[in-house]
Amino acid sequence: MSQAKKSSIITKLVSLRVFLGLGLVTAMVACSEDYTPKRKGYNRIDLPAQTYQPLQEEHPYTFEYSQHAKIRPDSSSIAQPHWINIIYPSLGANVQLTYKSIHNSNKMLNDLIEDARRLTAKHQIKAYSIEETEVKTPQGDIASVFELTGEVPSQFQFYVTDSTEHFLRGALYFRTATQNDSLAPIIDFVKKDIIHLLNTLEWKE
Repeated sequence: MSQAKKSSIITKLVSLRVFLGLGLVTAMVACSEDYTPKRKGYNRIDLPAQTYQPLQEEHPYTFEYSQHAKIRPDSSSIAQPHWINIIYPSLGANVQLTYKSIHNSNKMLNDLIEDARRLTAKHQIKAYSIEETEVKTPQGDIASVFELTGEVPSQFQFYVTDSTEHFLRGALYFRTATQNDSLAPIIDFVKKDIIHLLNTLEWKE
């Protein structure tokens, strides 16, 4: 075989190896792209229209709450009269309400406020932030609202008082281990309901 033919055959073999090598690399890249892990998504949550109804049960307070929720008495071992839960069966959410009569006692009022702040502060370990806002309701009561961000069991808490006779505290909880990022639409939905509760809250004499 002539030297020219040998050189031509070697050139073709080198070219074939380069071609096959490039093809293998391309296939490996293509395969890795096909199996690249995708970011975890969340299912779409279809929320109902926000409509309200008056509280019918006999308590020292009344307010409007969601027509998509149910009122249940607090059945815990430490429950006291007029402690109730606003339960959202389809959303897995629960707003716990605890009530105290303060009998025009400044000491009792201050103690209840400190207890409310202490219970909120228990979430500081997991909370990214706790933001407190003080507002006055249309009826002239003072309310403090706490918004918690992070993987916390309670994302929204509040207390409201007329400073003389009544003290009501509330906390939002979910009966699920789902991350709060995916619960964000439901949290916002229930937060609006809680604000409506505060705006329609009235004390009974």
